[in-house]
Amino acid sequence: MASAAEQLAANMNFGAFSRATELHKRLLFTLGALIVYRIGTYVPIPGINSEAFLQFFQNPDQQRGILDMFNMFSGGAVERMAVFALNVMPYISASIIVQLLSAVYGPWEKLKKEGGEAGRKQLNQYTRYLTVLLAVLQSLGIAAGLNASEGLVDQPGWFFMVSTVVTLTGGTMFLMWLGEQVTARGVGNGISLIIFAGIVAVLPGTIARLLGLAQQGQIGAFMLFFIAVLAVAVVVFIVFMERAQRRLLIQYPKRQQGNRMVGGENSFLPLKVNTAGVIPAIFASSLLLLPTTVAAMTANADLPDWMAGWLPVVTAQMQHGQPAFMIFYGALIIFFCFFYTSIVFNPEDTADNLRKYGGFLPGIRPGKRTAEYIDYVLTRITTIGAAYMTLVCLMPEFFVSEFGNNLYFGGTSLLIVVSVTMDTVSQIQSHLLAHQYEGLIKKAKLRGRGALTTGRPTGRR
Repeated sequence: MASAAEQLAANMNFGAFSRATELHKRLLFTLGALIVYRIGTYVPIPGINSEAFLQFFQNPDQQRGILDMFNMFSGGAVERMAVFALNVMPYISASIIVQLLSAVYGPWEKLKKEGGEAGRKQLNQYTRYLTVLLAVLQSLGIAAGLNASEGLVDQPGWFFMVSTVVTLTGGTMFLMWLGEQVTARGVGNGISLIIFAGIVAVLPGTIARLLGLAQQGQIGAFMLFFIAVLAVAVVVFIVFMERAQRRLLIQYPKRQQGNRMVGGENSFLPLKVNTAGVIPAIFASSLLLLPTTVAAMTANADLPDWMAGWLPVVTAQMQHGQPAFMIFYGALIIFFCFFYTSIVFNPEDTADNLRKYGGFLPGIRPGKRTAEYIDYVLTRITTIGAAYMTLVCLMPEFFVSEFGNNLYFGGTSLLIVVSVTMDTVSQIQSHLLAHQYEGLIKKAKLRGRGALTTGRPTGRR
């Protein structure tokens, strides 16, 4: 029999949405915040020659490396060198670093496990401090590179470098604050929605290039139809895999409380197939694109003979669509899937919590045996998750090898878009369910007051 929540979800319609005024305000706030973000991606930093930088960035002979990925995540802000060029990538990097350290560094691990709400706020504050540090370092590198390039800056010098560092760091901090405001007062995770908006902004250009290749005869009608069907199939496949989970049955023993027996319920421990999320793909892309980025930054520098000899070879092989790139890309994704899963999910802690509350897995001893079994199951489903993520991320690389970079839209971007969409829709449904529950509670209170006023019972005999 369906639960009350499932029945309410089945009865949700446009009428229920129109009556949820609080949800309307949250959606409008979220939309306004994203509009502000998109406007900021078109405001260039002071002192930059926007046209010259755009030509420099779009030069086909220019090796951009990791800047291409940042440009896609920021919705083209990097190629315009806008105030939001760094986007929220320093915050994402800082969050990942703090999360990893909280799993291996003793004081932070204790703060995470035993600190409660205060400990979580303290770790969030550490994340903000680290975000500022990373943003300053990245903006300083960008400022130095722009200052040393001829024709890209109107008046090179220390003033330009300082103003660039302040502008780019301030842009990142503003986006971090804006994302937190969306999370608190809007719908969905604010930081994820900012990245989502940047990626979606690039989609029309990718579709336009695809149609342009079709008009030029480089892609046939059948191939165009095949790509469209494949895109829909990949989205459906991602939705299925992101929702897939292995549920372990947990039983709680019966115990006597007063004159009655309580307990004996069954519940489930859900283990997601893709526990690591999109983090492995982001890590793998960043590491593989570092050689190309270093080569671009040191193009005019005096390098040692041994470095000048192998760096161009490595750079040529570490390009999208190259066999070596795809092999290393897949291997790094698989490695980071297992590594990050081991960081964010600890079977021993889960087993200890089950034993603390009296729960157990049927047929398995509590404690060490339970931890070993959970680890065994988690390893098996992580293998499936790693294979799924590798397949999704490598599929665009085959199109790059066939049609060039004109059709590149990374698997990481696709994973982020689908995951954020699912999370946002889920939160909208949660708000609608909460609104319907509030309506039912108000009706019940009104009926109770009416019964007290008239002196007649509300139910039937």
